[in-house]
Amino acid sequence: MRYRTRVTAPAAALIGTAAALAGAPSAQAAPTAGEPAARKKPGTPGPETLGDRVYPALGNDGYRVSAYDLDFSYDPASRLVDAKVTLRLRTTQALSRFALDSLGLDIRSVRVQGRAAAFEQVEEKLRITPARTLPDKSSATVCVEYSADPRRIPQPLTGWVDTLDGFAVCGQPNLAHTVFPCNDHPSDKADFTFRITVPAGLRGVASGLLVRTETLSGGRTAYTYRSREPMATELVQITVGDYVIKERQGPHGLPLRDVVPAARAAALEPALALTPGLVEWLEARLGAYPFETYGLLPCNSDAPNAFDFTGLETQTLTLYKPNYLLQEESKIGSHMMHELVHSYFGNSVSPADWADLWINEGHADFYGLLYRYERGWTDSLGLSTMEARMKNTYAQGDQWRRTSGPVAAPNAANLFDSQRYLGGVLVLYALRNLVGEATFNTLERTFLARYRNASASTEDYIAVASEVAGQDLGGFLRDWLYGTKTPRMPGHPDWTVTPVSASLAPGRRSTARSHDNSATL
Repeated sequence: MRYRTRVTAPAAALIGTAAALAGAPSAQAAPTAGEPAARKKPGTPGPETLGDRVYPALGNDGYRVSAYDLDFSYDPASRLVDAKVTLRLRTTQALSRFALDSLGLDIRSVRVQGRAAAFEQVEEKLRITPARTLPDKSSATVCVEYSADPRRIPQPLTGWVDTLDGFAVCGQPNLAHTVFPCNDHPSDKADFTFRITVPAGLRGVASGLLVRTETLSGGRTAYTYRSREPMATELVQITVGDYVIKERQGPHGLPLRDVVPAARAAALEPALALTPGLVEWLEARLGAYPFETYGLLPCNSDAPNAFDFTGLETQTLTLYKPNYLLQEESKIGSHMMHELVHSYFGNSVSPADWADLWINEGHADFYGLLYRYERGWTDSLGLSTMEARMKNTYAQGDQWRRTSGPVAAPNAANLFDSQRYLGGVLVLYALRNLVGEATFNTLERTFLARYRNASASTEDYIAVASEVAGQDLGGFLRDWLYGTKTPRMPGHPDWTVTPVSASLAPGRRSTARSHDNSATL
């Protein structure tokens, strides 16, 4: 998970020049001549929002995407990407116009059902007017051709990571649409196919499994990857670089593949070799790993500002800063577990709304800390047990609720504060204390099984917890998740909360642009 504050602002404010972002209206295709007016304008424009509580402008309604086909061609001389994305969607209303999320991309053409469509770029939306209205409950194919410069917008305002020999992508939470036009919300998961064309000496890799390699003219190679399971746009990984692919076997024959800068392969091997044991430990608690493969992608950049997070759980690959993984196991193992847990909480089961982020991060830190303490590794505070860390966190509960809001009520400015991480762990710890470890373990697996390959909300988690525990846990969990005061901790009536400091005004936060708030670091 990335640990940073995201800024959401109009396109011009992000970059300062509308031209650089294609913020001005783009060239438009003319409507088909002679077409009857009744065919042009029945239906209504689709809503340009999905009503997310944290990012209300994110996503679009009126349709759902079933599949994306992305075709990227990378030119190392210009450092530009020539791209085409083809979406297969299903309408949920008759659409005279619809939108995709898109920012900072040079759109060349749009076709809907094979016909040229009018389009314009307005702030972070690509508005598309098809030649014919799309009927309700119908399938449609949308093809967008464009180009992109991974260096155009600096981190952290883009989903591109510029590297020494190519790029990687990091779309979380709301940046996938700076890489490809899409319905950029985790509630609209889809199948993905990626085709990446690169010149000799470079390798293209993406989420999923390699299904085809093509040798092309001019020494170029095209690599095609396909996801077996649906994916949220923010979890997509596409990377180009001088890589070697290191393969090994995980538990039950799970294929593991790491995508490693060729010059660093030997140095990174000790960290990469930890993955089979991590998967085995987690499968014993949460069940079989939910995807077709797993591995690490140590991005080929040591620049301190290459990206402002330590690890990011793109689906089937975790993006890392290489130097972080050069440390000894006790320094990295807990966080490697944190990122692996996201394959279950966050990737297989995605948040229905970004306000549900605590489910992702609370669980990732919960199991990451359990793994740390089982191995006798002290944490950053010098503590060596979950109980000791939770007592420390509990004491800060009211202060965090004042400065960062309740656990399940973030905003865009504090989304990645510690409250979503350790605050989420504290909720899970309280729940486990209340219902017992056996019931807690059952409800975790039940939740994962019920919402696999889908998205789930905080209310969905509360409902599963109540069902499995055989009692209504709504009041208990809502107090912990939405209350402005920290509830009593089950099993620890002696624990106390430190009074809120009067010197800290509500909402006051660190002014640092980036921050690592996972307790597993």
